[in-house]
Amino acid sequence: MASNFKLFLHETGDSLHLKLYGDFDGSSALELINALKQYGSKFYQIFIDTDDLEMIHSFGRDVFQKYYGFLDKRLKNLVFIGRNKLKLTL
Repeated sequence: MASNFKLFLHETGDSLHLKLYGDFDGSSALELINALKQYGSKFYQIFIDTDDLEMIHSFGRDVFQKYYGFLDKRLKNLVFIGRNKLKLTL
């Protein structure tokens, strides 16, 4: 995992907010995927805030996108917010 990557979780009612900080690499992608697998089915809506990501490594993006299709079908209400949202999902 990138040494400065952090993922914070915050619950509000039936929503989960995941705030991503630092550099996003392959290990960071797996940490995000594991958090979504672990907590995702417990919430109606999940917000992933990408505003504080500093660098998105292409390998990290590729790892996340490989699993994103599976997650998107399982977790119907994934919402990406922040200035880097398109860098993770496209």
